[in-house]
Amino acid sequence: MELLETYIENREMVQPNHANSLQTAHGGNVLKWMDEIGAMSAMRFAGESCVTAHINGVDFERPIQVGDVALIKAYVYEAGKSSVKVRLQTFREDLRTGDAEKTTESYFVYVAIDENRRPTPVPDLAVESERGERLREEALAGENGRR
Repeated sequence: MELLETYIENREMVQPNHANSLQTAHGGNVLKWMDEIGAMSAMRFAGESCVTAHINGVDFERPIQVGDVALIKAYVYEAGKSSVKVRLQTFREDLRTGDAEKTTESYFVYVAIDENRRPTPVPDLAVESERGERLREEALAGENGRR
């Protein structure tokens, strides 16, 4: 499967029930949204159910206020035998203008599992476009701490 075919984005309106005492999105909610979208990207790639195996650190760079929209972007940038690496970024988006400011970034590893919940092989990842290659290079650099 080609990298761009794994690209998924989703939006969440930050509501008071998602917030901490500072009226910003609780980090746990942001992680949950990221994990769900990351798993969808991994499953699209693998063609199998995928479970979270590892989170390679999370950088909360700025808050998302109640009433703001959290835009979560995910794509597969590397695959192993049964593992799938997904880059995840969250943005605070202004729906009126389309402006988006990055708030959170992380790299998750998922494992594809079969109906018996055992690891199962995933396909090779193809990168067939300039945009796909740029996204893959950005992910590899960020994963290795060169953001």
